[in-house]
Amino acid sequence: MADTGVAEALLRQIEKVDGGADSLELANSLGVDHQVVVGAVKSLQALGDVISAELRSSKHWELTEEGTEIAEQGSHEARVFGSIPPEGLPQAELMKRSFGKIGFSKAMSNKWIRLDKSTEGGPRIFRTVESIQDQVRETLLLVQRGRSTQLEEKEKNELKKRKLLSEVTVKSYWITKDSSFSTTVSKQETELTPEMIATGSWKEKKFKPYNFEAMGVAPDCGHLHPLMKVRTQFRQIFLEMGFTEMPTNNFIESSFWNFDSLFQPQQHPARDQHDTFFLSEPELAHQFPWDYLERVKRVHSQGGYGSQGYKYDWKLEEAQKNILRTHTTAVSARMLYKLAQQETFSPVKYFSIDRVFRNETLDATHLAEFHQIEGVVADYGMTLGDLMGVLHQFFTKLGITKLRFKPAYNPYTEPSMEVFSYHEGEAYGLLVACVVRPVLFIVQVNESLRYNQLLIIMKKKEKP
Repeated sequence: MADTGVAEALLRQIEKVDGGADSLELANSLGVDHQVVVGAVKSLQALGDVISAELRSSKHWELTEEGTEIAEQGSHEARVFGSIPPEGLPQAELMKRSFGKIGFSKAMSNKWIRLDKSTEGGPRIFRTVESIQDQVRETLLLVQRGRSTQLEEKEKNELKKRKLLSEVTVKSYWITKDSSFSTTVSKQETELTPEMIATGSWKEKKFKPYNFEAMGVAPDCGHLHPLMKVRTQFRQIFLEMGFTEMPTNNFIESSFWNFDSLFQPQQHPARDQHDTFFLSEPELAHQFPWDYLERVKRVHSQGGYGSQGYKYDWKLEEAQKNILRTHTTAVSARMLYKLAQQETFSPVKYFSIDRVFRNETLDATHLAEFHQIEGVVADYGMTLGDLMGVLHQFFTKLGITKLRFKPAYNPYTEPSMEVFSYHEGEAYGLLVACVVRPVLFIVQVNESLRYNQLLIIMKKKEKP
């Protein structure tokens, strides 16, 4: 029966009665499920003052699955009594039956049977009465026929305790006629259209009343920025590989830590105002580890540790200039210096993911800031093969397994290599892997998205 058909049939049933009707009774008379009638009631309520429906709750008793089985086949104790022949039945055999254990206990309580333990072959069960009345089954049949009111509360509770009965709360509607009652259902309009206004047909139309209490459309919730998703993914990979996160909360850095400690010459083009943001206040930094600063100055000017240096007049004033850091490698330099101050060296693995700043022309693919991902591994006895292994493990966790390593030239490092990666459906830029100074391996990864950079530094086998 269609929804409209159910609604109209329901209206015709209500028209025949005085005072109203219960939705459960209407469902029985119409031969449909109660929920179908409830749906029709709600549809009619939405049409206006056609009907009035009052929600009511009532409780009644229903048979459980086990109770239904007993109503059909008899109680456990009655079935035990019926299974015992005049010559008796071995207790062990009775206990093998599904109703044996519960039925034996109840039948013994009712004194329908007795147990003789002295018989040959083990305990044997005998009847003590000629016939019985299965009161449990008769009671359940009364409930099944809708006559539970004839039972005493004690009987109901006893059957409920045996999990044969359950008390169920049923919700129904008491339906009565309202001021606009009709036995036919006419669709109400939900919109006032320009055509209705132009033709005047709106005067004969019935409009559905607005529900100002209705909830509006829920606004879209916030979402993680794609950059934050990538950052979280890379951070998790580093943690799985045993790295510890470095502190990167200083956006302002001195030129010494940003450039000089990394042996970038002071006349390098990247250090001028075309690539770097310089601070006007405070313009200069004054706190340095002066002994280390002197060693860095000496390597720049004269060489050392296997390097011939740049052979120029290194200036403290240039190293003091404060800038917005151009890479997080300045943090790595600080961490390596701090590591070198320990009396006993212990291997470390560091990483960082944070913002860096470049004074560049803004366009669709470049901003004045981007994120850099950087890692540092320091230990003795490591080779270029270890570096390649770390790279392979990192990109494998990203789902990129196609890597190629190729020798390359870099004016500041020796040896150097390029690492190419490929991923189905995405293009990745090349990696530059190299040795910087006699004691360091460096690899820097630049993908097509500038915030994806990776820098890994490893100590070489020789002790510095």
